Amino acid sequence: MLATSQTTFAQCFTAGQPEGIQTMTADSKPAAHYDFVIVGARCAGAATAIDLARAGASVLVVDRQEYGSDRMSTHALMRGAMLQLREWNLLDRLLVEGTPKVTRTTFHYSGDEDVSLDIKPEAGIDFLLAPRRTVLDRALVDAARSAGAEVRHGIAVADLLHGIAGRVLGVVARDADGERIEIRADMVIGADGRQSMVAKLVDAQIYRHGRNASASVYGYYDGMPNSGYHWYFADGAAAGAIPTNAGQHCVFASVPMARFAETFRTDIEAGFMATVTANSPELAEKLDIANRPDKLRGFGGAPGFMRQSFGNGWALVGDAGYFKDPATAHGITDALRDARLLSRALTGESVGSLSRYQAQRDALSTELFEVTDEIAGLGDMNAMQALHYRLSKAIKAETAFMAEAGNPPKLAA
Repeated sequence: MLATSQTTFAQCFTAGQPEGIQTMTADSKPAAHYDFVIVGARCAGAATAIDLARAGASVLVVDRQEYGSDRMSTHALMRGAMLQLREWNLLDRLLVEGTPKVTRTTFHYSGDEDVSLDIKPEAGIDFLLAPRRTVLDRALVDAARSAGAEVRHGIAVADLLHGIAGRVLGVVARDADGERIEIRADMVIGADGRQSMVAKLVDAQIYRHGRNASASVYGYYDGMPNSGYHWYFADGAAAGAIPTNAGQHCVFASVPMARFAETFRTDIEAGFMATVTANSPELAEKLDIANRPDKLRGFGGAPGFMRQSFGNGWALVGDAGYFKDPATAHGITDALRDARLLSRALTGESVGSLSRYQAQRDALSTELFEVTDEIAGLGDMNAMQALHYRLSKAIKAETAFMAEAGNPPKLAA
């Protein structure tokens, strides 16, 4: 049992004595008790598990999908994510697995000159990475296990356990065979994505809503040279080419969410190439001679949000608590950052730590959220460069914070 100042973790975050557990059905089976059960073993969940387990907590991570399965992603990591991966000694693993170094990013604006920026050394980082999720998620899960966390895949959470006064005391799940499992914990952490089951079960309310959303179609291409990240913008459309593992590039084409059906649904191939061509005939020519070994995939878009992310026995991290449009490719960096903020809060002594976690997350995220929301509208190109300048300033501020807060959380004495 994790203890802080001779007090159980649950008592640190609950007024009064721990509650009794409600009556369960006859087919319930007892399960071990953990300090933390984390629902979701992707970037946010596995990262949170790494820090909590390293701090000495007993941690169980469950995920309904298979270990190392693929996932829709922009892949691109910003410097803040690189700092944390370096701290966990994972950068070498990602490089060994063939993740190419990115040393330049180029913005292409329709009708204007390209803007190319070298990745200059900052906080000891002089390159970026964009790993496939089959590579990154496995690395994070393995690091969580090495830190002492238990990780179980093929476990789907269906409900929460509650005490008499409503405190969350654990989860009800089903394994791959459909068997019911009860898992009890001092804290349940929802790291289960934008459509979080945990957020739904605790009725976590959204208090900031995005106004815009982009929709995208993407595919993986062989045979394109690695010249860094490329982002293309035209009126009402965007595209990108991101070098990733196995010598491939993830290439995407985006339009405002309201135009997804008319652009892609009738003929996804034609809609994709028309959108790429509208952004960059040069990129379209490269795709004509490149090889795409798999089919195109689509994401119809979803407005961003900030959601209440803590309560009586529960917390949310990653897209479960804060989601913004993929237009700025900052989601993974957000997830790793917020995992660090949450794990610091959960290994502290103060009853107010979780409220400060959410406040700190929002302070770091609000400008990123707002500028991303405007970029996702894919509106007037005259404003796009100014938006990217705002984005760059917000990322630099976040990187400075993460560099200063680089020490991992420690268990209170």
